[in-house]
Amino acid sequence: MSSASMLASSVAAPAATRFGKKAQGVSARKAISRVPVGGHKVQTKTQAAFVVSASGAKKTAIVTGASSGLGLYTAKALVERGDYFVVMACRNVAKGQEAAKQLGFAADSYEVMELELGDLANVRNFVKKFRGKKYAKSLQSLICNAAIYYPNAVTPTYTKDGFEETVGVTHLGHFLLANLMLKDLVGAQDMGIDKRLCIVGSVTANTNTLAGQVPPRANLGDMSGLAAGLNGDRNANAMIDGDRFIGPKAYKDAKLCNILTVKEMSNRWHEQTGVTFSTMYPGCIADTPLFRNHTPVFRFLFPLIQKYITKGYVTMQEAGGRLASVVCEPQYTTSGAYWAWKGGGDQLWDNYWDNSNRTEAFDNKPSKEGGDMQKAKEMFDMSVQAVGLKAGELGPGSFRAGSGGGPSLPNPFKALAGAK
Repeated sequence: MSSASMLASSVAAPAATRFGKKAQGVSARKAISRVPVGGHKVQTKTQAAFVVSASGAKKTAIVTGASSGLGLYTAKALVERGDYFVVMACRNVAKGQEAAKQLGFAADSYEVMELELGDLANVRNFVKKFRGKKYAKSLQSLICNAAIYYPNAVTPTYTKDGFEETVGVTHLGHFLLANLMLKDLVGAQDMGIDKRLCIVGSVTANTNTLAGQVPPRANLGDMSGLAAGLNGDRNANAMIDGDRFIGPKAYKDAKLCNILTVKEMSNRWHEQTGVTFSTMYPGCIADTPLFRNHTPVFRFLFPLIQKYITKGYVTMQEAGGRLASVVCEPQYTTSGAYWAWKGGGDQLWDNYWDNSNRTEAFDNKPSKEGGDMQKAKEMFDMSVQAVGLKAGELGPGSFRAGSGGGPSLPNPFKALAGAK
């Protein structure tokens, strides 16, 4: 049975009450228990000044989707700093290796590892292999960047686990990876910087922006499609909201889930772990390979529109530098933040004419749905069920921050694990 089918048979009973008719027929499940967060607030105090590791060892950063586009140029920016070793997590290892060679990455500054986000078993295997590497103890940053986009699709395609592919790869694959690797971040040695976990968002997921108002708009609705397993057909339940399948909306909804995931992880675990969780929008890379499935006319006109009308255009190199800065610069220690740049396209209505600052990001305003913490919690719990995370795999577990392992922090999910 696929993971998607298993989810459909194990969603919460409260879904029927909250979601109404669209949730009827979905088998009941026990509500996912979690430790109360006690009204934790986002921390804005900057950490102590960053220092170079006394041992001279490089910090390790993982970048998904690093064989092209934003991911590749983020890896480039980190490698060129000189104090980072980059794990390029790619579906196509050979492509990643060739891209790194073409950009002149030093052989001792990176490694390409296979990561297929559309296969949950492969995600788990990546984590297992990474933990066996010598540089795992120096992990300081996880950047979840990879995404797929089918702008003209009217019929869904599916991951190996049976999920609609856009959400399955862009959200659920990263969701599993981020939650599994939280322990590794917390357990890695301290190297003069707070640990960072960043999941790339999108302006198109934020409906209070110019781009976010372009139909079809991001909207998770009642999340009955996710509750039903995200394995329906073109007519129903392949979309998170349970409605008919629309390719570009699936991407926007997945990016909205990325934003909400960051906010919920920060709410649950930032104060306990010290890990800084963030999302960001680097500006519109209008000539990115992400648009390879669009029409030739769109690929010709879109960069021109972004350069001269929306003012959102950035090059891949500039965008990569922005994403790299979010995980290694001292000004970006606000957990739960959604970073954007006024110069090069946050596209908020009140900032449209402000193109002055292309180097310093600010904590952007999310849309109403992007800031809905109740929806964030419900989406997070459904996603836990979808990807098959066990109670003992959630949260920082028994790692002691900066220790490289070993028990210290209590595991609040131990009782739950025994009950399953």
